[in-house]
Amino acid sequence: MAAASVQEVLPPILDSTSDPPPLFDGTTRLYVNYECPFCQRVWIVRNYKGLQDKIKLIAIHLQDKPLWFKQKLYPENKVPALEHNGKVIGESLDLIKYLDSTFDGPSLLPDDPTKRDFAEEMITYLDTFLKNVFTSLKRDPIEEASGEFDYLETSLKKFDDGPFFIGELSQVDAAYVPFIERFQIFLQEVFEYDITAGRPKLAAYLEEINKIDAYKQTKCDPKWLVQLYKTRYMGSG
Repeated sequence: MAAASVQEVLPPILDSTSDPPPLFDGTTRLYVNYECPFCQRVWIVRNYKGLQDKIKLIAIHLQDKPLWFKQKLYPENKVPALEHNGKVIGESLDLIKYLDSTFDGPSLLPDDPTKRDFAEEMITYLDTFLKNVFTSLKRDPIEEASGEFDYLETSLKKFDDGPFFIGELSQVDAAYVPFIERFQIFLQEVFEYDITAGRPKLAAYLEEINKIDAYKQTKCDPKWLVQLYKTRYMGSG
């Protein structure tokens, strides 16, 4: 079971005019951008494990980053980044695993070896899934991306003890859902393509995951997303 829902008041976004927090003072901080799907992955795990009081959220403006972020905190200058125990850790998939294994709260990886193996298989396939769908957005997503959404549908049939990829909510869902969310919004709005049509498992999946407060609190703004993807993948405003 997830920890009790916490409706969080999000902190303001820090830009080049913002002073740093008291870095490396023993506080654990998760540096994110509210609109970034890679950050959203880690944010979901933090929320689901009920770590809002243990891991302070710090929002960074990606187009106008504070200089101190690179100079004093994280030379890679990327988010998400976790300040913990005097060091900084990056890379969203690594951070999902780190938060899940290091901090208290409900586990997002089961003991069942079959489920663990399938979770690893899905994480391994993730780059291919993303590459194929993103590439299709510049051409014909209805034709070229359908196989990737069929992959999700087939994967959701693997276990029948819950609506998520390995039954219960897991690291796999945290890794995939920020992108599924964006693809669903953009393809429906721009191409009138419903990724759930003819895919009942995927439809049920999205219905159920949208009931999870830990996820709902991290979702992107649809209008902003459509505008961004139109510009980025279609060359239009």
